[in-house]
Amino acid sequence: MSSAAPKVTDPKASIAEERKAPSFPIRELTYWVDGDKKITELKERIMLELERDPLWKVSDHPNLTLAETRERAMSKVRRLADLATSRPLQETMLRMSIISVVDPGFWTRFGVHFGLFFGALQGQATPAQLGYWMDKGALSMQGITGCFGMTELGHGSNVAGLETTATLDEKTDEFVVHSPTLTATKWWIGGAAHTATHCAVYAQLIVKGKRYGTKTFVVQLRDTRTFQLMPGVNIGDLGKKMGRDQIDNGWIRFTHVRIPRSHMLMKHTKVTRSGEVIEPALAQLAYGALIQGRVSMVSDSANVAKRALTIAVRYASVRRQFSDGTPGAAETKLLDYPIHQHRLLPLMAQAFAMIFTAREVSANYERLMGVLGELGGDAKGAAVNEAIKDLKETHATSAGLKAFCTWMCLNIIDQCRQSLGGHGYSAYTGLSQAYSDFAVHCTWEGDNTILTLQCGRYLVATALEARKGQPLPGNLSYLKAALSKDGSASTHSCKGNAVEQVSSLDTLKAAWISVAANAIVNAVRDFEAGLAKGMSKDSAYEYSSASRLHAARMHTYTYLLHRFAAQVEQSPASLRPILTLLAQLFGAHSAIQHSGEFLQSGFYTGAQVETLKAFVNHACSEVRKDAVPLTDAFGYTDYVVNSPLGRYDGDVYEKYFELVTSLNPAKPVPYFDSLIKPLLERTNEVETGPELEIDQE
Repeated sequence: MSSAAPKVTDPKASIAEERKAPSFPIRELTYWVDGDKKITELKERIMLELERDPLWKVSDHPNLTLAETRERAMSKVRRLADLATSRPLQETMLRMSIISVVDPGFWTRFGVHFGLFFGALQGQATPAQLGYWMDKGALSMQGITGCFGMTELGHGSNVAGLETTATLDEKTDEFVVHSPTLTATKWWIGGAAHTATHCAVYAQLIVKGKRYGTKTFVVQLRDTRTFQLMPGVNIGDLGKKMGRDQIDNGWIRFTHVRIPRSHMLMKHTKVTRSGEVIEPALAQLAYGALIQGRVSMVSDSANVAKRALTIAVRYASVRRQFSDGTPGAAETKLLDYPIHQHRLLPLMAQAFAMIFTAREVSANYERLMGVLGELGGDAKGAAVNEAIKDLKETHATSAGLKAFCTWMCLNIIDQCRQSLGGHGYSAYTGLSQAYSDFAVHCTWEGDNTILTLQCGRYLVATALEARKGQPLPGNLSYLKAALSKDGSASTHSCKGNAVEQVSSLDTLKAAWISVAANAIVNAVRDFEAGLAKGMSKDSAYEYSSASRLHAARMHTYTYLLHRFAAQVEQSPASLRPILTLLAQLFGAHSAIQHSGEFLQSGFYTGAQVETLKAFVNHACSEVRKDAVPLTDAFGYTDYVVNSPLGRYDGDVYEKYFELVTSLNPAKPVPYFDSLIKPLLERTNEVETGPELEIDQE
């Protein structure tokens, strides 16, 4: 006898019941996540404007060709160029942050001009030069569209090793920009293939036969009236990529291209008419502006993670699979399975950690840029020394955060995609393209492993300075209590076995400090072991690269947890319980993933780690009750989420079916006559074998 069929539950009713009793005021959390009620309201206005504009249709993106994708992106550039310069800066920045989630490829194409090309002018040009290029239309895109020519076929992260040269010709007062080798070809240059008239080119400055390092030069690529390539400029299209097809990446080769001497950006290093090179006393100030991209990618990671989690969590609240065996009972929601909670909810905690860390690091960066803007390259004194110290700290912190937040976000996207089951493989459900589009974050603006090693080098150097009595920077102040006078890691341990003691936010903060300090001490040990073997300083750093990488990883987790905890302390009382729980889940789940480090540092015992695992089980079951309200608090409309599986109302199957059928209407198969019909009608002349007795039984 067959059992009764499982009860079919309306998915809209399934998601509605998730919102019946949230433990926190959803709207208040949205304001806290966004930073302010006014920001939320402006964000909602912008999302509605985009949704109602036919040009910003996004549901059909998976079906567009490469040419159609690029053309539509350029139409948006044309529309947004005037808006970007006519609206308040805060509104423009907020619009771009939303667009970076809605259409990341367009965001890149638009950002190449406004963020990279114009950003290079802002950061590297003298006031007179900036005024000149502004008059030429560099900000408004009236007469100039720019690109950013840093990376080369043979060089990426090693900017100092770029091969393109810019040699001063004193007779004509010009620089001659040249690609001396194939590997000097500028590569991955967004906007070069179709769009850009000018390029901020990074090249080796050569004056009177002497090299002065990599500087920035504005080189015209195309005639602004005919759009023909300028003499000596060759450009090609890099074509299809893994993602972000909206941006027309290209390659550029320069063959003895002449530009006026004044087209070298000289805010920092200056070259006179007579060929005198004047370099700033504080050359590192020139690189302050380059940190911006890394800082912005921490925010990007948080924003993209919010969308991925909204899709996965909402779908998990309506998708039902299997039942407890009770005849006629409804199948179980994915979100009610503990393993699915473990799959998604620690990722939710990671997203909140990135949200709050991005807020703080962005504010610190803006403050630092304000200080640096007031200092000249030849400034001296305590204020300058403090600014340089802050710059080094921000550079290292942003390098580590950029690497680990982009890695974290990419993992969140993929885990969310896999949690959708087979539907996650569809381009129409929103996460396969998100993965392809976001993957580039892990290699642009510095390969993540290289950036992490830079952070690790800073940690080693700072720990060595602290041993000599130098004051610690703010982001490493925890080393003061964690290091002994001899430079070894102090022994700290958890003093209780109760779950409340093992998993409290204060205990988790102390635990991560202990682990980070231990990892840094181990990296210092390996570095000094290299020196003891007679290695040079640079070789000793390479010798300790594995432990430097690990130290940076542990430090970054520690930094994220502490920034999260700081925001919890500042949050409204009504939000503090859920945010505290999420912060604990982030700290505890991350600790379990690296439990060996906590055992090695001596902070937790094996029994305490088991207690921590029990807490994670409990925390996941508690966060599960608020999982859908937490995605609601992210504040993304269905338009921005752009996935039938992540709809607010839970009507996932109807909308998924409608989208697939509307974008793929039935029509004759174009290759039926040429391929399918001949396949079916071919004759089979293969000889058959004798009948076997077993076939006749």
